[in-house]
Amino acid sequence: MSDISKLRGALRGERSWRAQVRKLYGALLICAGATVAAAAPPAPTASAPLTAPQVLQFLDQTIDWYHGLAEQQQIATTPSDLAILYDNRQAATQVVRLAFDFARAIAASVAADSAQPPPQGTAATEFQSLVQLQARLDKQVTDTQAELDADKQKLASASATQRQELQSQVSELQGELDLAGARRDAVNSMLDFVSGSSTSGLGASGLRAQVEALARSWPAIAPSTPASGAAAGTTPASTAAAAAAAAKKPEEPGIWDLAAGVFALTSKIRSIDSLIKQTDALEDEVKKIRTPYVSQLRTLSGRGDALGKQADTANSPTLTDERAQLDELAAQFKQVSAAVIPLSKQAVLLDLYQRSLANWKDSVRTQYRSDLKSLGLRAGFLTFVLVVLIAAAELWRRAVYRYVSDPRRRYQFLLLRRFVIWFVGAVIVAFAFASSLGSIVTFAGLITAGVAVAMQGVLVAIVGYFFLIGKFGIRVGDRVQIGGVTGEVIDVGLVRFHLMELGAGGADGPTGRVVAFSNSIVFQVAAGLFKQIHGTNFAWHEITLTLSTQTDFAGIRKRLLAAVGTALAGYKEEIERQTLEIARTVISTPVVSMQPKVQLRFVAAGVEAVIRYPVDLRNAADIDEQVAHEVLKSLEQDPKVKLAGDTGAAIRLTTDPAGGAGT
Repeated sequence: MSDISKLRGALRGERSWRAQVRKLYGALLICAGATVAAAAPPAPTASAPLTAPQVLQFLDQTIDWYHGLAEQQQIATTPSDLAILYDNRQAATQVVRLAFDFARAIAASVAADSAQPPPQGTAATEFQSLVQLQARLDKQVTDTQAELDADKQKLASASATQRQELQSQVSELQGELDLAGARRDAVNSMLDFVSGSSTSGLGASGLRAQVEALARSWPAIAPSTPASGAAAGTTPASTAAAAAAAAKKPEEPGIWDLAAGVFALTSKIRSIDSLIKQTDALEDEVKKIRTPYVSQLRTLSGRGDALGKQADTANSPTLTDERAQLDELAAQFKQVSAAVIPLSKQAVLLDLYQRSLANWKDSVRTQYRSDLKSLGLRAGFLTFVLVVLIAAAELWRRAVYRYVSDPRRRYQFLLLRRFVIWFVGAVIVAFAFASSLGSIVTFAGLITAGVAVAMQGVLVAIVGYFFLIGKFGIRVGDRVQIGGVTGEVIDVGLVRFHLMELGAGGADGPTGRVVAFSNSIVFQVAAGLFKQIHGTNFAWHEITLTLSTQTDFAGIRKRLLAAVGTALAGYKEEIERQTLEIARTVISTPVVSMQPKVQLRFVAAGVEAVIRYPVDLRNAADIDEQVAHEVLKSLEQDPKVKLAGDTGAAIRLTTDPAGGAGT
């Protein structure tokens, strides 16, 4: 019974102390500022080397580093790049997840360090009172739980009388434990609010809340599931599609693709260098954060080893005290190791990530050197081929000037040389810059279709140019007639030619105007293009005389031919030369002699004598005047020729059928 009495006395003392705690807690809730008596401080915990803002800054830096995967996604263009991207994505996801594990692990220790009172003022006293009250309530809950456990153990071996009393005590202790736990939760809630809203920094609830908010907004740190894996990275279908697209790169790219590839590889190398720098910065930050925690672990391990050595020679009370210290060290070691392990894993993953980027950079550099070498070789070969083409063009030009004496033929050969050189050069450049023959054909087809639609008239004019410079075409100096315009050719271009207009069918000389015609006129039947054979410049003129029916027609015919022959005597050589030029040009058709002719035909008024004679257009007026003078002179000779009628209408000069004109 003495033991029971002692137990009751202890319970009454404990109840008296608990009543005082209830009063103090009630006073804190009512006035929120009452002070408490000094109490024993809480059990020491491991100090956090980081503050809450530093932890959040570390998380922000890790997340920003993870965003580098988007840049890697853009520069990954080959199957090997996609494989590296997949490995880097897995490692980066683990690094971010470990960063959040570290933040959660040290949230409690950061709260313990940040749960310090404000530097001055009434709030400092209130904050300190809450901290002390929290410590006392924690101790009360611990002691009550220990007492409850002891009573439960005694129930197993107690007698019937003792069992009834012990059950009453257990029931009472359970109620006190529940009440103490509720009070402790209320004080913890108030302390969390005060520490979270203080100006000295974030409290436990503030840091933990922000960490969890970031975790919920970041799918990459979710547990690995098929859905999250598909969300965080590229789906297998998209990866296969990207690999197939990358595999479509031509085996033998052209200069254009090589140059574009060299610039793209240069940009890729710069991007990888930037990613390596970001990884180095994050790795240095991880090492910087990890160092103090490792030092704490070493200190705790050293203290544990020292206590272990002291236990070999310690007595029973000392062993009890050392056991408490070892338990405290174990709790601290567990708390610190929970922060060190994620950081150590991060360091390993970041090192692997950096090596992956370094290998990727080396691979890209190798491809860059290969493409740059290929680009140089192709550019050099293209330059060599173009130099050979230019040399061949020069040899062609010299051969034309040496072996072709005719100016017209020489011009045609030089024009043909120009077209051939430009065409061959364009084909060579197209093959050099294009990736494959199929792309050249497609490109040429599209260009041809567009040009044919947009430049139809120009193309027809260009084709007409080759007809104009043919054997029976026109050249500078030729006299042509188009519709009602007669002129001398002064220029023949690729699209159009120009005439210097001549008045009165060429008899009056230049009018001072230049007329331009499209080369497509050769395909227009209605327009009509008349030109004289090169080297000729003549026309046929006619003089018509109406004679009386009593005239000696045979005699008058001889007299008129003799008169015209006398008038044309000074131009005989020029007329013969032009006759030979016609014969040399038109070898398949007999050339009619260009001699004067007199034809007689009956009309109502009598008999008409038509005198046809050739004239050099440069001297047409003089020739017509001389012919008229000689004809009139022959008519006045004996016997005189009597003309029909009494008016000048009996003698007239008409336009020749070939387009020439007389006066």
